[in-house]
Amino acid sequence: MEISQQRDVPRPRARGTERSLARRAELITIGRKLFADTSYDALSMDDIARQAHVAKGLIYYYFQSKRGYYLAIINDSVADLVNFAASGLELPQLDRVQRTMDSYLRWAEHNQAAYRTIVSGGVGFDTEVHAIRDGVRAAIVATIADGAYGRNDISRIARMGLFGWVCSVEGATLEWISTSDLSRETMREILVKTLGGTLRAIEELDPAHPAPPPARRDA
Repeated sequence: MEISQQRDVPRPRARGTERSLARRAELITIGRKLFADTSYDALSMDDIARQAHVAKGLIYYYFQSKRGYYLAIINDSVADLVNFAASGLELPQLDRVQRTMDSYLRWAEHNQAAYRTIVSGGVGFDTEVHAIRDGVRAAIVATIADGAYGRNDISRIARMGLFGWVCSVEGATLEWISTSDLSRETMREILVKTLGGTLRAIEELDPAHPAPPPARRDA
């Protein structure tokens, strides 16, 4: 067979890569369930392998370490949250904000250990976990800016106001999942109404960014 012909032959490795990606995704799905309510330190690699019904070496093969595995799980889980928050552009402004906050609280509620890790920044000063947290913050700010102003190129005052609100959401959500004394619907409404106050404060300081009608007191 000539070299030119050899180049046209499909390589078996491609199928192996697809299987590898599928296997890796399967391990991440298993890990999301294992770490949903269990902290990073509470599970050893032996525990993970036993509960996942796989050889420990397989996890090392795909993720190199327990930390690598955990970060892959966190990234995958957060991607679902961010993608959902960015969707729903066809909805009215208030409905979209409520939908975003409901999904955010639902995710925190069902992934409590992971949420605490992201918001607290991981074990010690973990730059990779901080990057994940910063990405979530940026995505929520962008979602709110799109809904409120129809654009992302907002002023420094507006961005700082929304950023401060997101940070307050994190603290309130941490308290909420720790006590569970309020329904998700009530918590969502609290966060949505405090966002209205933030948007009105931004308008007062920067009239170029007027609060949308749903955030106005006379709405």
